[in-house]
Amino acid sequence: MAWLILILAGAFEIGWAVGLKWTDGFTRPLPTILTALSMIVSLGLLGLALRDLPLGTAYAVWTGVGTVGTAILGIWLFGDAATPARLLCIGLIVAGIAGLKLATPQ
Repeated sequence: MAWLILILAGAFEIGWAVGLKWTDGFTRPLPTILTALSMIVSLGLLGLALRDLPLGTAYAVWTGVGTVGTAILGIWLFGDAATPARLLCIGLIVAGIAGLKLATPQ
């Protein structure tokens, strides 16, 4: 269950990272409020996952999920470059997340 909570925390991290773009420098009230709520939920879920998972693993997976999801949504929603090198690096992050999951005793 801790892993599911951690992945959900990562999903909310993606939400607040993308939300930051839509706040337009915190000048748009609704995106700003939703972004702040997503931050709170993300950190709260990370805290819950840390009850059962090692700190280094949980934090690395949380940031990795956020990084990969944000990079993919940046490509999809905002036209960020999708060069082979960038996609390879995203793949390496995914491999690192999977490796941490497999290497963490449960």
